[in-house]
Amino acid sequence: MALYIHNRPNWTEFSWDNKKVLLALSETRNLQGKLLGRMESLGFDLQNEAMLNTLTLEIVKSSEIEGEILEKEQVRSSIARRLGIDIAGSIESERHIDGIVDMMLDATQRYGLPLTRDRLFGWHSALFPTGWSHMYKITVAAWRKDTRGSMQVVSGPLGREKVHFEAPAAERIDSEMDKLLDWIENETEIDPVLKAAISHLWFVTIHPFEDGNGRITRAITEMILARSDKSAKRFYSMSAQIRVERKQYYKVLERTQKGSSDITEWILWFLECLKDAINSTSDLLMKVLQKAEFWRLHSETILNERQQKMINKLLDGFSGKLTTTKWGKICKCSQDTAYRDIKDLINKEILQKDGSGGRSTNYELIQKPGDNN
Repeated sequence: MALYIHNRPNWTEFSWDNKKVLLALSETRNLQGKLLGRMESLGFDLQNEAMLNTLTLEIVKSSEIEGEILEKEQVRSSIARRLGIDIAGSIESERHIDGIVDMMLDATQRYGLPLTRDRLFGWHSALFPTGWSHMYKITVAAWRKDTRGSMQVVSGPLGREKVHFEAPAAERIDSEMDKLLDWIENETEIDPVLKAAISHLWFVTIHPFEDGNGRITRAITEMILARSDKSAKRFYSMSAQIRVERKQYYKVLERTQKGSSDITEWILWFLECLKDAINSTSDLLMKVLQKAEFWRLHSETILNERQQKMINKLLDGFSGKLTTTKWGKICKCSQDTAYRDIKDLINKEILQKDGSGGRSTNYELIQKPGDNN
């Protein structure tokens, strides 16, 4: 009996319960259409703000799934520079962050370009610009060689590892990837959303690279979803939702990779995850609209660059409590300067003292002028 799906003859002749899948697909497509219609009704600047937030979330959460924590503001600034979006408080970004951003923007903004092995190699180079993954030298811009043994997905402490999956041998990758890339570009009978689900499973099962397979899988998914939307404007993030449902994601993936070519369970899970991702966009949109309304109300308020930067951080969802110490560290200024900035904003009815108390004085944003009770 074959241990993994890829050990079966003609393993990519996938099948599914059409009745169940079409029902779930119809619901998903309906949500997609409503969201895109709603976003199209917004002005150009609000669309850009929503897209910037979505792409930032997508990149940060895709890396977080792999255990890599990226600096959100660096990611946001890098995206904004590449898309020509002017944002307050833009900062320099590290080389590896720029590489991850380049990959995702190539996938989503140029979604109509054919997916080729050279394009994938370019993405891989962008992910690993130094040729190293953490402490290990890896093969970059080429399929894995399996020089250190078979490619396995494992968990657990050293000596008690649990093998969840073993990928096809390296000598199979050329033919397997040629088949997948041809299918992605030339299969026209299957709905693009279903193609995104199938391509995600197919690519991550081949696991063609020595490292970075998860992030590239999700970039491919976003590319095909952009094709399904017929738009480079991204307003929902699959990676953010997968991060929320990570345990279930790996469980369903493992069961599917150890099952038959009937992938109904995987497709239904993917569609449900996509629906959750689209629904969660409502919260993102609300923040964008609140931010736009805030700056409309304060369009004539005189603010320095530090104040604009910190207000935007608060509007975007500042983590923890705002204090003069945090203000000083983020804005690279003294606590005296931070206090003057904050006091000025209190006088302008933008900030107020947090009434929850505590050892140090905290401050919070007043969403509406006059609401400082």
